[in-house]
Amino acid sequence: MASVFLYHVVGDLTVGKPELVEFAETDTVEAAIQAIGESTEGGITVWKKRSPKSVMENAEMRQQRFVGILNSLDIIAFLAKSECLADQDKALKTPVSEVVVPNSSLLKEVDPATRLIDALEMMKQGVKRLLVPKSIGWRGVSKRFSVLYHGKWLRNIDSFSNSSAIMNRPSSSTAIIRDKFCCLSREDVIRFLIGCLGALAPLPLTSISSLGAINPHYSCIEASLPAIDATRKIPHDPSAVAVVESTSDGRNIIIGDISSYKLWRCDYLAAAWALANLSAGQFVMGVEDNVTSRSVPDLSASSLARDVNVANNGGSTRLKKFSSRNIGFFSNSTSANLGASRSMFRGRSAPLTCKSTSTLAAVMAQMLSHRATHVWVTEAENEDNLVGVVSYADILTAVTKQSPAPVVESQTS
Repeated sequence: MASVFLYHVVGDLTVGKPELVEFAETDTVEAAIQAIGESTEGGITVWKKRSPKSVMENAEMRQQRFVGILNSLDIIAFLAKSECLADQDKALKTPVSEVVVPNSSLLKEVDPATRLIDALEMMKQGVKRLLVPKSIGWRGVSKRFSVLYHGKWLRNIDSFSNSSAIMNRPSSSTAIIRDKFCCLSREDVIRFLIGCLGALAPLPLTSISSLGAINPHYSCIEASLPAIDATRKIPHDPSAVAVVESTSDGRNIIIGDISSYKLWRCDYLAAAWALANLSAGQFVMGVEDNVTSRSVPDLSASSLARDVNVANNGGSTRLKKFSSRNIGFFSNSTSANLGASRSMFRGRSAPLTCKSTSTLAAVMAQMLSHRATHVWVTEAENEDNLVGVVSYADILTAVTKQSPAPVVESQTS
């Protein structure tokens, strides 16, 4: 099983990946909304602009220009602020430097010949994107024994600090195209691994509970609390908060989630208004009552515009109902009673869940098919009782800790 990680290199995963287009921190929130909607990862990397005086840029200079990763939940939390709701045009023109959370550790530049096992170690320690130079003639063919690096035997690399020096060595296998890069995400790695399930046996058919892949330390919010409370401190990984109802015996019944994955391609202005004005339960379930006490602003860019009801002796104007459809969800519910049966939460507004007995292969396929960053885990006996969450990082940790790379001693002639 370790051969999957030892005999493959990062360059194998870059075949077909598009060239990186940097999103500048001086660009607007409005531009970021469009860029996130068009992205394949549900988030964009934000960069400081390159100095016009800089003719050549090394890896260290490039790393210093990286600011952080911006996702949909970050933007909606920003737009939900009272000052932004009061002047939405100004909020949309705000530079993203005022929205993105700076974190340069989320990205690391690596060489195409970097071993996959070393790349996974970096991602387990918090790296979300790998910046890989584009290469001429790279065809995704690994060396049979990639522990051989430039003709030298390597010892097993257990620490991030030791591996980083090796990552930055220039590749001798291909010619690097200067200033052309592509970005690899953890989703790319999982997509690669799911194509190697046979080599990972018996892990794919082992339950996530047995593998220790379930993270019990998840973020949640009571359905009755204001939805805006979920953004007071947005979780780092995954960027998601479960919306739950607590029972008298201390269990959490999951009814939805507020996450960057769910809000990836929604109506941002409508979602921001809902986040600021509704409860967490109403936000994920939708409300079908007319919103009158806290009138919806007239948003030309939103589906929350006024409509005309021609009835009752003439045309009377009323506010359009707010529902989960307004923020890009779909709900079959006809009421907002939180105690109603779970059948009313079907569709995109329903949380993505699996059982604690689900196999690793099933969860990986579930995440990839939904382009999700996480899956909420429920009890095997009761599909409503929340027990934890599985993210990309949890999966990577589970598959690598079961198959540590062997230590390779230096060879002498």
